[in-house]
Amino acid sequence: MSGLVTPHRFDGKVVAVTGAAQGIGLTVATRLAAEGASLILIDRAEIVHEVAKGLRENGTDAHSITADLEQFADAEAAIDEARQQHGRLDVLINNVGGTIWAKPYEHYTAEQIQAEVQRSLFPTLWTCRAVLPHLIAQQSGTIVNVSSVATRGVNRVPYAASKGGVNALTASLALEAAQYGIRVVATAPGGTEAPARRVPRGPGAETDQEKAWYQQIVDQTVDSSLLKRYGTLDEQAAAIVFLASDEATYITGTVLPVAGGDLG
Repeated sequence: MSGLVTPHRFDGKVVAVTGAAQGIGLTVATRLAAEGASLILIDRAEIVHEVAKGLRENGTDAHSITADLEQFADAEAAIDEARQQHGRLDVLINNVGGTIWAKPYEHYTAEQIQAEVQRSLFPTLWTCRAVLPHLIAQQSGTIVNVSSVATRGVNRVPYAASKGGVNALTASLALEAAQYGIRVVATAPGGTEAPARRVPRGPGAETDQEKAWYQQIVDQTVDSSLLKRYGTLDEQAAAIVFLASDEATYITGTVLPVAGGDLG
């Protein structure tokens, strides 16, 4: 990774990262490893086991779990297994989600709307619910949710609504959890440059019309950014890891936009 690293910042910390097999989640996991964390990597893609193996070969304590976090039973089982690895869990980073289709709202089917919400809201709802009793019992812990500035964006209304739900969850759960010494925070990434996904989120743009709709997303994202560019994976990971760290112990209930000046 090319981002700045703070050595030993997570020494002695047990951190679970969902959606850790690729993209932002993989970059977050790699940075946490460099900063001393013991990692639990959760993803429904089998390649998460390759990621954990690579980190272990470099000296990191890393355990991998495959789970479909769109289902509460899987989320609960994954969190239980994660906690059993070290007897506790200090940080949960909820990174699962992402636009499946890109098109004006009137072109979505009911099934597609439900699938978008199931992908980008429910995994965070489920894992927060699953981890909360453990953190309450510990009287400590941090949850970092990965939202999006696309709550104000074109051609992905169901995704925007889902991430608006993540923002509301973050604010409301922080109010409830503070009495137990638990922080709940979020970042809201903007457009982010990333390698092609090894496991795609959806069918991708195929027709000329679908490609034009997707290009509208790109154009609006860049135009909304004061810096007029996409961010990098390292820029996204830096904010997530900071909020997860003890450097952010007086921050809770807030969503930090990481989008070059676009506030969403």
